[in-house]
Amino acid sequence: MRLADFILANIEPILAEWEAFARSLSPGVNMTIVALRDDAGSILLATARDMQNRQSLQQQESKSKGDGGADTVASDQLDSASYSHGMERVGSGFHITDVVSEYRALRASVLRLWRASLPQSNLHDIDDITRFDESLDQSLARGVSSYSKRIDESRQMFLAILSHDLRNPLHCIRMAAHVVTLKNDDPDTAIAISMIEKNTAAMMQLISDLIDFSSSGLGLAMPLNRGPVDLEELCREVIDSCRTAHPGRTLRFHSEGDINGEWDAGRIRQVVSNLMGNAIQHGSPEGPIDLMVTSKGAASTDTGPAGSTVVLSVHNEGAPIPPDLLPTIFDPLKRYATRESAAERTPGSIGLGLYIVREIVVAKGGTVTVTSSAKEGTTFTVRIPRFTPVKGDNRNDVKAAK
Repeated sequence: MRLADFILANIEPILAEWEAFARSLSPGVNMTIVALRDDAGSILLATARDMQNRQSLQQQESKSKGDGGADTVASDQLDSASYSHGMERVGSGFHITDVVSEYRALRASVLRLWRASLPQSNLHDIDDITRFDESLDQSLARGVSSYSKRIDESRQMFLAILSHDLRNPLHCIRMAAHVVTLKNDDPDTAIAISMIEKNTAAMMQLISDLIDFSSSGLGLAMPLNRGPVDLEELCREVIDSCRTAHPGRTLRFHSEGDINGEWDAGRIRQVVSNLMGNAIQHGSPEGPIDLMVTSKGAASTDTGPAGSTVVLSVHNEGAPIPPDLLPTIFDPLKRYATRESAAERTPGSIGLGLYIVREIVVAKGGTVTVTSSAKEGTTFTVRIPRFTPVKGDNRNDVKAAK
């Protein structure tokens, strides 16, 4: 009997072995038979029917890599059942290794039961085993993909809820500290209140970063509210704020050309602040930090020049970023730190600053790059359109935001 026909004729004994193996895993001990079998029956039926369809060499190669590609009803049904199985196993508490083990056990059970039913080998056996392996690999790839997707979504949702719910108690703490300040003139109390305000502000920034991170991780576009922005004045405000917080550092600002545009002022401020903070933390304490903003392209018109771009760069001297870290410098939760930069690290920082810079810039239709060497120092360069509408923006035609 051909393997596909054997599977169709022996669904129940195969499922019985699937069920027994699933129950042997920790999450399956107290599960019902229906939950243990989950989509296994659909996977087996779709696998057998998929094996009965003719396929081209191209389809065979695609399926052998777990990429599907058969473009048949049976193949689509296999993808659907496998996707559902991966999702359901997350809800049942199965680990990803448990899911992989189920497929390994299924493969072994089917081949062992089929081989035991054959009186002798057949010329088609190798072809049947190959087709079976291809279909099962396709199912496994789809199941693992859906499992991983659900895990990622759950983690991001947890971060979003946690970040949101932490804001209210922190806001109450800040308000209470402010009330105490108004009613108490004791110097020691003032120092304690100042520490509370400083650290709650750092925690609020951390929470804001987590919210941005969780939103982008869920596949949501970073929300933007566009309006006229005087970028020169915004940059000077950020520079002044950094000078106040770091009086010993040399911070310089230079602008050239018309650098007004239509952006989200708050998000642009985040970009400039995060890049400046990164340069202060990682740059040489003795060297200057330069913020430069220039305009490239056509001059301003009433409708806004399609080719006009603002280039914003932040440069610092000091130890360069190791070359092997440059490709991942914008990845979330990645942090490069020396002993000196660790001492300068802002309380509450968890390595999301550069990631958020990239997400904001990309949402605005721009790019951000970095170059770093011992001779030239480190430069982060942001290029964003001045007036090009970005999908998802909320146009806010108000006075220039500052």
